Amino acid sequence: MSTPLRPRLFDLARLKRSFGRAASGYAEVAVLQREVESRLLEQLAVLEEKKPARILDIGSGPGRASAAMKKRWPGADVIALDLALPMLREVPRQTRFWRPVKRVCAEASQLPFADASIDVIFSSLCLQWVPDLPVALAEFRRVLRPQGLLLFSTFGPDTLLELREAYLAAGERQPPLSPFAAIQQVGDALIAAGFRNPVLERDLFTLTYADVRGLLQELRAIGAGDARVQRPRGLGGKARHAGMVQAYEGQRRDGVLPSSWEVITATAWAPDAGAPRREGSADIASFPADRIPVRRR
Repeated sequence: MSTPLRPRLFDLARLKRSFGRAASGYAEVAVLQREVESRLLEQLAVLEEKKPARILDIGSGPGRASAAMKKRWPGADVIALDLALPMLREVPRQTRFWRPVKRVCAEASQLPFADASIDVIFSSLCLQWVPDLPVALAEFRRVLRPQGLLLFSTFGPDTLLELREAYLAAGERQPPLSPFAAIQQVGDALIAAGFRNPVLERDLFTLTYADVRGLLQELRAIGAGDARVQRPRGLGGKARHAGMVQAYEGQRRDGVLPSSWEVITATAWAPDAGAPRREGSADIASFPADRIPVRRR
């Protein structure tokens, strides 16, 4: 059994500011995000000939995926939802006036939609910033219609592994990086929320940088800083930062510095109307968590 997923207390106001500042240049620097989003869009093929009437893109950012889904299903009501209003202001740049995408500024854990009103929930690299993943998934189940599709990607704990290790080597007991849930925890949370037939995949991407400064600049450019409420304040001292850089330099290979990014992708279906959730310690899912199909590449 995996360790229960505990709420991660992120500072939502800080997240909103960070992603708001990143909005105008996000599309240019978010190379990995675009790749993961493209792969996730391809998985919409599981819908086969179905034509969803209402699609919700949670954590839409500047709206590239929302625009792609609107193009694929012109008759669908596509909604881009994001915590940062400046991100939503970028959405019209991705669309055409004859294929408008609706925009909603809201939190993933508090969706302003009626029960059973959404056919597809799509979310690419957003849920790692949600303070409480089980609460968010319960909210997703609430708004999904019976047998509706949930398709999302999120970062796993091996993301920025080299940077985390460099901070630890420099004496940082709590590296200034946000924590991410493991694939087993994501699977447990899906089952606890009552989703059916979940399939999880894990991919490990390795990006390379000329120096540590380039990596840190990119993290700031995409708004991916330390968003914990109890994060250490201040810069931590020049000496400690220099120690981190020196430790990271020890990982240089072939003239570049590697940076690992673990991406977890999940596909699941909303249960039929009236299906129960897990209550207390009683497991009411159709199969145990350790039998979730997991594909590793």
